[in-house]
Amino acid sequence: MRQLLAVKDHIHSAVGMRYDAVIIPEPNLRLFNPNFPPLQAQPVAEGGRKAAWFVRCGDHDAVLRRYRRGGLMARISDDRYLWTGHNNVRSLNEFDTLRLLYEAGLPVPRPYAAAFWRGGPSYRAAILVERLHNVKPLASALDVADSEQVAGSIYAMHEHGVWHADLNAYNILLDPDGRAWLIDFDKATRHVLSPERRSANLLRLRRSLAKVAGAAGIRWWDELNRSYAKLTRATGI
Repeated sequence: MRQLLAVKDHIHSAVGMRYDAVIIPEPNLRLFNPNFPPLQAQPVAEGGRKAAWFVRCGDHDAVLRRYRRGGLMARISDDRYLWTGHNNVRSLNEFDTLRLLYEAGLPVPRPYAAAFWRGGPSYRAAILVERLHNVKPLASALDVADSEQVAGSIYAMHEHGVWHADLNAYNILLDPDGRAWLIDFDKATRHVLSPERRSANLLRLRRSLAKVAGAAGIRWWDELNRSYAKLTRATGI
């Protein structure tokens, strides 16, 4: 178990921020602006849809990510989402999911802050999370990745009732000790997961591995699936 976050809300009808007061003593929406000089923002080279930056958050290294749409919806608006109430704001929900897993000791980045800006029937959103150093995506480290470590991280996430909406080979990061870290919990859901839902999450990863590594990716996923199955048998799922 890790130290609990000191979570505070600074939320109004049109704008709001949820933050960890241990990391950010006072709410400051400029922390979500990559042009704010103290952030020393540097664009993330891979992924992020050109809306993610490595930044300094006080004494801490962080990743700032603005929420961006993909696919056909991006043609309508690339960064605005339909407003359906504070409980459905994507950044706040991702913050809460990360908080749940982080405080339980799982390998996920610590959430620092989340914000939203409402305008009429829609809103924009952003999140700040801990930056993980010296990590590689699973997609580029299959030759050294330990399937048991990766299976263990995914299984622990599932046991805590979290379904990852985009479990792919780039959202699993390996540190120098081989530990598998899970990132990007946008649109994750929290509920008791049936065996079918767990399997669907694993199959999403299989499709990703097949896309980035072909037959080698599928063989590696088969090892992962066997490791995951051992964990489920041990707990009687």
